[in-house]
Amino acid sequence: MSASVASAHPLRPIWAIVVAGGSGERFGAPKQFEPLGGMRVLDWAVAAAREACDGVVLVLPAELVDGSRSAADAVVAGAESRSGSVRAGLGAVPPDAAMVLVHDAARPLASAALFAAVIAAVDAGADAALPGVPVADTLRRRDGDRANVDRAELVAVQTPQAFRADVLRSAHEGGPEATDDASLVDERGGHVVVVPGEARNRKITEPDDLVVARALLEAGRR
Repeated sequence: MSASVASAHPLRPIWAIVVAGGSGERFGAPKQFEPLGGMRVLDWAVAAAREACDGVVLVLPAELVDGSRSAADAVVAGAESRSGSVRAGLGAVPPDAAMVLVHDAARPLASAALFAAVIAAVDAGADAALPGVPVADTLRRRDGDRANVDRAELVAVQTPQAFRADVLRSAHEGGPEATDDASLVDERGGHVVVVPGEARNRKITEPDDLVVARALLEAGRR
């Protein structure tokens, strides 16, 4: 990171944890290793995190840590759950880190501006910041309640998510589980801010998602 960029952030150092420990059950293979625009999916996520942060920890399936090739500063073995994998990554983040970002490797197209936005929100005083995008579909509860859920009050949550390092470490004490880390901060009463997410920052879950990511990447190069 350049000196001019670094000086703009009062909370430093900033580290990122890129979570790539999943088995890819719905995809049919570990999707984080699929080719995308001349690199692997996870390489895009690591590169974006390196541009925004002072250091990057990559979390991989345990059997793939040895011999892994990555631009990350550290590579560690993940756990059976996402939260456990984040905690494994936290263990490799230096104790002097003031801010930690958590990013899913399966979101390879997050922009530099999105990383900057969540960092800026925590710099401004939030305990945590996450990107959210408006929900387009009509939502309804499965339990038979006839009332639709007001989608205007909802956002679909993305990563990267940024945290004060002490807040994130505290939120993970005791080994809690959640689908994302901002939820753990919420449960502790932390101040979580939502910044505008990006439509192209879609998560690769099914094979069709990779087809879309390739098309978006190619369109951006034109």
